[in-house]
Parts: sequence; C-alpha cells; structure tokens
Amino acid sequence: MYIENPKTKGSGIISCIPQTGTCPMKCSDCFFQSGRSYLEPLSKNLPNMPTPEQAKNMVVRVNDGNDSCNKWKIVKAGTKKYPMKFYNTSYRRAYDKYFDGQPFVLTVNPGRDTDKVFYQLAPKVPKNIMFVRVRTNMWNLDLVEDAVAAYSKMKVPIVLTFMRYYKDEVPKKFKKYYTFKKKIINSYWLLNEKGWKKVRKRIIDKNDLVYTCGTEGDNAKFLCRDCGNCLREYFATVERIKMK
Repeated sequence: MYIENPKTKGSGIISCIPQTGTCPMKCSDCFFQSGRSYLEPLSKNLPNMPTPEQAKNMVVRVNDGNDSCNKWKIVKAGTKKYPMKFYNTSYRRAYDKYFDGQPFVLTVNPGRDTDKVFYQLAPKVPKNIMFVRVRTNMWNLDLVEDAVAAYSKMKVPIVLTFMRYYKDEVPKKFKKYYTFKKKIINSYWLLNEKGWKKVRKRIIDKNDLVYTCGTEGDNAKFLCRDCGNCLREYFATVERIKMK
C-alpha cells in the first residue's frame, strides 16, 4: 500500500521510490536512511509507488529517498506508468546516461562534499535540467556563493536546501543561528530567523535565479504546497525540451 510523503500532500506533487534498500550516497543525517523516515521500516515499505490513478494529474517526484541513478533499470521500468515525472540525483554527469531526456534535479554538493566542493556541469547545459540543488548551512556559505555564481552564468536556476541536523553537531560558532524544533514529523537543529536573514541578505536577495526549498526562520514554511519551485521548473523544463 502506498504511503504518501507528508511534505508533498496538497501540492500537486506525489513522490515515489522504485528501489529497495538505502541510498549508496550515504549522506550524513539523511532523513531517508537515518531511521526517522515516514517510510520506516524501510524493509517493509519499499518500493513505495503510487498507482497510476493516485498519480493522475500529478507530477511525480522520482526518489524522495534514494537516488534515481541507483539501479536505473528498475527506476526506469517502475516509472514508465507516470506521464509527468522528474528524477532526482547527485551523480555527476548523470544526464549523459540516464533519464531519457526527461526533467531532472541535480544536487551539486552531496554527502561529504556538502561543505567542501560542488559539481560543475559541462559547458553545455542539458535542456532537461530543472535546477541545481545546493545543500546549505551557515558554515558553507562561501561554497554556496561560488555555486550560485557558476550556475547563474549558465542561466540554471538554483534552489538552496537548508540542512537540518540531528545526529551531526552544529559547530559551536554557529549555534546562535539554529534552534532545535520539530519540522514536519521529526525534531532537528533548524535555521532560525537570525540565520535566515543573514543568508537572505548575503545570497538570496542578490540573485533572481536563487530560490529556497520552502522558507526558514521563526515563521518557516516547510511543505511543498507553500513553495512551488518544483512545479514551476518542471513545466518550464518540459516546454524547453520541446524547443529545437
């Protein structure tokens, strides 16, 4: 029986995971494989695939857990039934081998790269990229600025995803920018209003191609229905793919 992601309810997006097991990227504090996912126990609830009727008139987010390049043949076969979908990956140059020209989102600083380095696309930007996702915290803002500058030059939209921490420690120097509170179904160290204002002033407000996954701060909005980035960029990408 399909289990809907509480984050996407009422948004026009529905999620799926075609694979079993955990993601090979093993990003620290990942909600999907930290034991705190809405799909626990994973051994019982994966794959998690809506029926075509449940996905009717919805955009399917392929892999709200795991990576769409992992076991690609299974992902491809399992999602054929969805006419509107986009893939999610953090594999470098994934678009060369996967996705069959369909829209995808690329996370450019996954896992251990989060605070160290970001992937850069080849000079030719693929038509089917929706946006790049940049994992963001208060101590990697220099890297985030560099990623924003690089992808802005290529006219690729950038969505900042603010990291939340449960097992990992927030460095003492940056604790003033975080508050421990509940986000959707679990509690984490989350960016507070002080941190949110600083990032907005330094990065977000300076560039029209920069968006955020929901909002942060004391009045944060975490749900997909409050955001709209994925739907906007999905349909923009579909139209771009049609153009010669």
